[in-house]
Amino acid sequence: MASPSVNVASAADQVYAILRERILAGQLDEQARLHQEALSRELGVSRTPVREALARLASDGLVELLPNRGARIAGITHADMAAAYQARVAVEPAAAGLAAERATPEDVARLRAAAGANASAAGRVPDAYATNRAFHLELVRAGGNPFLLRFAESLWVAGIGLRVYDMQRSLADVVAVDTAQHSEIVEAVAEGDAERAERLTRRHVAGAMALLLERLAADAA
Repeated sequence: MASPSVNVASAADQVYAILRERILAGQLDEQARLHQEALSRELGVSRTPVREALARLASDGLVELLPNRGARIAGITHADMAAAYQARVAVEPAAAGLAAERATPEDVARLRAAAGANASAAGRVPDAYATNRAFHLELVRAGGNPFLLRFAESLWVAGIGLRVYDMQRSLADVVAVDTAQHSEIVEAVAEGDAERAERLTRRHVAGAMALLLERLAADAA
């Protein structure tokens, strides 16, 4: 696949957007080094917009700047994981309620497709994680609030969930529950039932958080 090129007029913004999506989608490994010169060549820009983009990513907590050594993908701690899921419990149910109030037929169709893709990916951890992330972000997107979407994207850094996702996907009953709950959420949105969409999403995300906290407690023991 050809590497994306950027418009020089907004080079820093575009480099930032490209790198941010790669990090959030798990395309770059935790602690991986980011070399300005290599990124400049790949994206067809000078090192200045790359440097500016890395500085913005560092302010987002996604990148660590290393004095005289470039940058690397930020590490994810157990506290980061727990905090991200706690924030998801607060954000995603509200977004689901908005989606029920605002979603267009096209939004609902995309939600159904995302839920179906996640169900089909069960058993293949990276694909299952990616399609689960896609479903949840599509749900927030259907709410029509770009600020909520941007915040939700920052909570779905692959390193936060992928470590425990492997354990969760190994449990057949968890996969079945996820699939069923996604379908219920989609139907609530399609029916315009904001209260039900919010309640179902809160139950769904809180359940995932409970599994995460159980795993983290076991790791710490």
